Amino acid sequence: MSAVMPPAALAAAPAAGQRRALWLALWLLLASCALLVLGASVGSTGFDSVLHAGRDPLARQIVWDIRLPRTLGAWLAGALLGLAGAVAQGLFRNPLADPYLLGSASGAALGGAVAMAMLGVSPTTASWLAGLGVTSAAFIGAAGAVLLTLVLARGVQHTLRLLLAGVIVGVVLSAARDLIQVAKPQILESMQVFTMGSSAFVGWQACALMAGSWALCAAAAWALSRLLDGLMLGEATAASLGLPLAPMRAGLVLAMALATGTAVAHTGLIAFVGLAAPHLVRSIARVTHQWHVWLSSLMGAVLLLAADILARWLIAPQELPVGVLTAALGGSYLLWLMHRRTLAVSL
Repeated sequence: MSAVMPPAALAAAPAAGQRRALWLALWLLLASCALLVLGASVGSTGFDSVLHAGRDPLARQIVWDIRLPRTLGAWLAGALLGLAGAVAQGLFRNPLADPYLLGSASGAALGGAVAMAMLGVSPTTASWLAGLGVTSAAFIGAAGAVLLTLVLARGVQHTLRLLLAGVIVGVVLSAARDLIQVAKPQILESMQVFTMGSSAFVGWQACALMAGSWALCAAAAWALSRLLDGLMLGEATAASLGLPLAPMRAGLVLAMALATGTAVAHTGLIAFVGLAAPHLVRSIARVTHQWHVWLSSLMGAVLLLAADILARWLIAPQELPVGVLTAALGGSYLLWLMHRRTLAVSL
C-alpha cells in the first residue's frame, strides 16, 4: 500500500507536513531553473556556443534550436512521468506501480516500429523520428494500448482486472513489435534509439504539446486527488464517502495514459523516473495526494533533466542514452532502498 498519508492521518501534524512540502517545492523549482540553464550550456561544443550565441548565428542556432528545446523537453517528459507514477501508485495502491502498467509503453513502441517500417526509416536516418511522424504514431499506439486494456478489463471498476489486462496487452504488443523488427531488420538501430530513450529529437512543437498535456493531466489529477486519498482507506471506505468511484477512476486512468503516452512518444522509453519520483517525495514529505501529485511531477522533471544533462556530459562529444542511465541509477536506488528496509526489519 502506498505510504501517502490519508487526510485523517495528515490532520495530526498539518503544519510540519505543509512546511516540508512547501520547502520541497521551492527547492525543486530552484533546481529546475539551475538545471535548465546548465542544460543549455552542455553539448558537443561545450560552453562556447552559449558564450558566443549573441554574435555567432551558428552558436545561436545550436543553443536556441537544439539545446533549449531538448532541455525543456527532458524536463517536461520527466514531469509527465512523475505525475503518471504518482497517479498509478495511488490508483493501484501499490508503491511499486509505474506509469507503464496499462501497456502504454508497449503500444508506443509498437506504433514507432510500424511507422518506421512503413516510412522506410534506416539506421543512418534516426533523425527522421520526429520529422516523419514516428512520435505521432507512438502516441497513437500508446493511446490504443490503454483503450484495449480498458476493453479487456471491462472498464475501470476492478483494479486487479485492470492491472492484469495491462500486463497481457503489454506482452502481446511487445511480441507484435518484435515480429515487425524481424520482418524489417533495417529498423533495428532506430528502434534501439527509441527503446533506450533520448531527448535528442525534441523540438519546440513537441515541447508545446508536452506542456499542454502536462497542464491538462496535472489539473485532472489535482481535481480527482480525493479519490486517491479515499482509496488509501480501501474501496468500501472510499465508496462510503460518497465519491463516484467509476467516473473518477476513469478520469485518473485517462490522465495517466495521456501523460505516459505523450512522454513516451517524444522521448522514447525511459525507465524508473515515474517509479522513483513518488518514492523520493514520500521519503521527504508525507502529504495528501493534492500535494503529492504536484511534488512528484516536479521531482520527476528534476530527475530526468539531471540524468539527461549527465548523459550528454559523461562521454562528450558523444552521449549516453538517457533511458539506460535512468535505469542504472534508478535500479541502484531501489536496490539500496530494499537493502535499507531489510536491515530495518532485521533490527
